[in-house]
Amino acid sequence: MNTVFQSLGRTLLAGLLLLLVVIALAGGTAPDFLSHAWWTFAFRWLHVTAAILWLGLLWYFNFVQIPSMPKIPDEQKPAVTKVIAPAALFWFRWAALATVILGFGLASMNRYVGAALALRPPFTAIGIGMWLGLVMAFNVWFVIWPLQKKALGLVPVEISDKVRATRFALLTSRFNTMLSIPMLYCMVAQQHGGL
Repeated sequence: MNTVFQSLGRTLLAGLLLLLVVIALAGGTAPDFLSHAWWTFAFRWLHVTAAILWLGLLWYFNFVQIPSMPKIPDEQKPAVTKVIAPAALFWFRWAALATVILGFGLASMNRYVGAALALRPPFTAIGIGMWLGLVMAFNVWFVIWPLQKKALGLVPVEISDKVRATRFALLTSRFNTMLSIPMLYCMVAQQHGGL
């Protein structure tokens, strides 16, 4: 068991195997990989999984890392800024992209992309959630990530530009955190009768 938990890949594989055991024990039937229902379920599960990673990291940055940075001694900060933050930002931005792609795939499979984006009933709630998610994903890739590259010293900039980038990255991250609350509400509300 020790070897399973020493590797993230083996841990994830063990989780998938455990999922299969749970399905079998619960009396689940073999999936029909050719059915539309199975693929929409698979896309929904992957979409939610990617969204959990994305928003989990967004909230980690805002609830844990950013408030903790002033408390960390200066000589220890490079452990965060040179190792932890770049790795977290890698997963953060790719989880955002995966969430959007899988969400559009799911909406396409269920034939409501146009109606949702046009905010037409009965897809108003999911449409608002989609628009909020798109704004957030745009911010991740085209605002936060370029600013973080400057703030973390991944690209060379003057110290004044680094300070400005750090501040604006914080504000944009907080903006995304604010948007995540109504976005999550709208995504869940759609399954329960809308707004």
